[in-house]
This record gives sequence, C-alpha cells and structure tokens, in this order.
Amino acid sequence: MSQTIAELFVDTLKLAGVSRVWGLPGDSLNAFTDALRRDGGIRWLHARHEETAAFAAAADAAVTGELAVVAGSCGPGNLHFINGLFDAQRSRVPVLAIASHIPSSEIGSGYFQETHPQELFRECSVYCELVGDPSQLPWVLETALRTAVEKQGVAVVVVPGDVFFRDAPARRPSAPIRAARPRVLPSPDELTEAAGILNAADAVTILAGAGVAGAHAEVLALAERLQAPIVHAFRGKEHIEYDNPYDVGMTGLLGFASGYRAMEKCDALLILGSDFPYRQFYPSKAKVVQVDLRGEQLGRRTPVDLGLVGDVRETASALLPLIAEDRSGKHLESSVRHYEKTRGELDGLANDDGKQPIHPEYLAKVIDRLADPDAIFTADVGSPVVWTARYLRMTRERRLIGSFTHGSMANAMPHALGAQAAAPGRQVIALAGDGGLAMLMGDLLSIRQNDLPIKIVVFNNSSLNFVEVEMKAAGIVNFGTELVNPDFAAVAESVGITGIRVEEGADLEAALTRAFAEPGAALIDVVVARQELSIPPSITAAQTKGFALYALRTVMSGRGDELLDLADTNVWRRLFR
Repeated sequence: MSQTIAELFVDTLKLAGVSRVWGLPGDSLNAFTDALRRDGGIRWLHARHEETAAFAAAADAAVTGELAVVAGSCGPGNLHFINGLFDAQRSRVPVLAIASHIPSSEIGSGYFQETHPQELFRECSVYCELVGDPSQLPWVLETALRTAVEKQGVAVVVVPGDVFFRDAPARRPSAPIRAARPRVLPSPDELTEAAGILNAADAVTILAGAGVAGAHAEVLALAERLQAPIVHAFRGKEHIEYDNPYDVGMTGLLGFASGYRAMEKCDALLILGSDFPYRQFYPSKAKVVQVDLRGEQLGRRTPVDLGLVGDVRETASALLPLIAEDRSGKHLESSVRHYEKTRGELDGLANDDGKQPIHPEYLAKVIDRLADPDAIFTADVGSPVVWTARYLRMTRERRLIGSFTHGSMANAMPHALGAQAAAPGRQVIALAGDGGLAMLMGDLLSIRQNDLPIKIVVFNNSSLNFVEVEMKAAGIVNFGTELVNPDFAAVAESVGITGIRVEEGADLEAALTRAFAEPGAALIDVVVARQELSIPPSITAAQTKGFALYALRTVMSGRGDELLDLADTNVWRRLFR
C-alpha cells in the first residue's frame, strides 16, 4: 500500500527520535495532523498561539539537546511562528518548523491567506525550502533535519496542503539522523601562540559563554593553572557558575561590579565560547585570545590578538599543559575578594523590610532558596532577567532558559511549556514579567489543556519596568509604560490553574512553598516595587547626566511623587540597610 507524503513525514520524524510536535491545526495542515492521529506515536501539543508553540519548541530543544518540531497552517497561521523561530535560531537550538502552504495550483495568484513562507523565514533559519513536488520531500525533509541538528538552528519545510495528500515516492530510508560529535581543535602552532600570550600576562581573566557547556572541569582546570577569575556571560551562567571557586559573577547590563572589574583589570582576556555583545564592557587595553567553534564569530565584538577555532572542552584540555605553573595569584585573589564584597552587598538588598510593595530582589532570592536542586528556570526579558542573573544560583543539575540573544518579551511562560513537556518529572519555574505574561496570556489555557504542572511567578510592578529604567538613564520622563493589570491569580483560577496573590513580604515564603508543592500548575502573582533600580556595573557620564535630567523633567512635569518613591525604594534602603 502506498504511503502519503504526510505519513512519510511522520515516519521520518519518528526515525529521527521526535516524540512531540507543537502547533495549531488548520485546513492546510489537516493531512499531517490526521497522519499524527492515526499513527499515535507522536504527541500533539496544542498551543493557543503559534508564537507560543515556536517558543515552546525552542525550549524543548534547549532542554533535551535534540530536535524539536513545530507545525502550523498556511498564511497567518505559520506567520505567527516568526518571533519564536528567531529566538530558537539565535539561541542555536535545533528546531524543525513545518509550514503548510496554500494549494500549490494557487501559489502566486494572491489567493486567500497567501504568504511566501520560504521567503519570510529565510533570515531566521539555517535551511528553508518549499516542496513543490512529492518527489522532493524525502530529500528536502532529511536535509532539513540534518541541517538543523548539525548547524544547531531552525530548518523550515514549506509544504502546500494538497502535497501532503499525494503519494510519497519509494525510497530506501536513511539511518536515524543524529548530530555528529566531531573533535575540533586548533593547530599545535596556534595553541603554542595562545599559550605564549597567556604566559606573558601578569593578570588573565576568562570570559565564559554558552560554548563552555560540557567543559566545566576543563575550564576550571585552566583557570586554576592561569590563576584566572572567571566572568560569565548570561548564557554561560548555567554551565560554569556552579561549584566554581574562580567565579566572580557577570558583567554587562545585567551583571555587577566584580565581573566588570575582573575584565577591566586584566592584561590578557581569554574568551571561551562567548559572543557577549556589549563592546563597552570589554577591557580597554588587554590582549585578547578568543576560542569559538564558529570562526565567523572571532573578533566581531572586540579586537582579538589571536582567534582559535575549536571546541572549548578540547581546546582547554590541549592548552592546559602549555601554561606555565606557579603563576602569581594576586589578580585572582583580588578579584575573588571584590566578588565576595559585591555579592554580600547584593544579598543585603534581597530582604523583606516590611514595606509594600515587595522588593523584587527578595522575591528572586526566596525562589532560589525554595526551588528544587534540579529546577529548570525560564525568565522574561526585562527586569526578571536582572534578578535572575543576580539571585538565582545554578547547580550542576539546574537549567536556565531565556531569550538571552534575541531579547523578546513574553518568552518565559511559553519557554516553560516546552521545558516541562521535555522534562515531565522536573520542577519548571517561569519568572514572568507582568507585561510579558499579558502579551501571550491566552496560553495559560495551553498549560491547562496539556496538563503541564508549570509554576509561574509574576513580577507584577504594573509597568514595563526595564523600559522605564532605560528612559531614566536617557533623561526621559517615563511615558507609555504603565500597565493596568488584572489580578493575575484570579485569571489563573478562572482557567483551572491554582492562583495565589501576594502583596505582603511576610506572606511570600508560605505562598511560594504552597505553589511549588502543588501537583499541577500554579501562578503566583507577586506585587513588587515599581521603582527598584537595576544599575549596571559601570555607570557612564551620559547615564549620570540622564538620571539628573530625568529627575528635573519629572519634577517640572508635576510628577515629583515618583522621585520620592524612587528614593524611598532605593536610596535610603541602600544607605541604611
């Protein structure tokens, strides 16, 4: 009996190890979803918005390290994928997007719901192709799967709805598609040159990014030999922060002073698997050696004296014997002392002073303390990522997922969907902003429908809070950032999710303990201070001037009460805690 293209699609996905497909059904996708139903071997996870489905697939792939799949119908349906697919592509996780199309005979006629997905998704994919003839499908689909797993990105296969119904060509199936594991190592001469630069330096600092995944022991051994403090980028936090006596925190807009200082005070910077984008936080005078698996990334953030193409684990192991022993530990000791002081100051701000609203630092600290040792955290872009970066402690088993490169709002709850489906036995906690949650709030229904026991903690400050901080730093009076919010806990209860609202710091720990113990999903709506400032580790003269202008313009606009609230929330607490 002949097989349809839709049935071949399902069989190929199963052979590649796919067990879930995220999506929203539609007429042009009917043959595919019906093939899933009849086969029964792949779970269909229904999302109320295609953007949510794409974000969920991105987190699914991030948790498992394997291919995740999202499917959507023609035109406006799969068009909604684009933001989630950009996030997956920029986070470098393997995702296959199945974008069904209008009937093939109507393409190019301006037909109902016509778009051109193969053009729309070109920028956010490593492979994107339209299947116009059934004979293409086996080759296109396998190429898409292989490209996604090898290049760690998004592959898009566009299929007209009528093609799904057509007979598939006879073809011997390939072996299951799994990512290869090659050894990528710089040449001996390049390693010798790198060792020469590092050995000649009195003070070396390591900047570790997401590329240090799987290389924890090797990077720590190198730090020990170099007597180098380790600064981590946000995407490197989950891979290098834990059990690390050389860690001195983050730098950048979300970091704090010790990370910035350790980089600025070094005379050689070793960048390991990081594409940290903010040029102003790189050292001004140090020599730079950069190691990355992708050669095109070398030197694109700061000038490098030597760029090495290699896997961090392999390169660190090969470099270690070439580094001179008995190096001075002065730079490391000074950096660690500064980190301990800065860490103490930050922890001192994470308290309950009995005032309303609750300080977001305190909320993040309590979440960290009560969460499971192997919890998976997702965090919304905006103020939640600041408190996540500073107060969530990673363990060997904990994971941290976010839109850290694409920087999209509304990612935390959709990412949590994907993470929980990929790891059903683990605690998944979304640190959501009120603006982010509201943007895709309809997918609270997806949590309930798919029976995913996610815990959502809402940092409810009734504002686009990080935007307000940016406005203050630029000397602009806050405008257009206020949010009129519902009681999010009541909203959650209305869709069958346990909802808890917290307005008093004294009630916070009990509320989180109860929510985390719930066998099903729970949402904790926590009212936090709107005027809490998240200051970057290095304040420029322009930012100082901007805050002064903001204060003057705010008073002149008749909103001086904002400044009193700002002072009450920040200045006095920091001076007299």
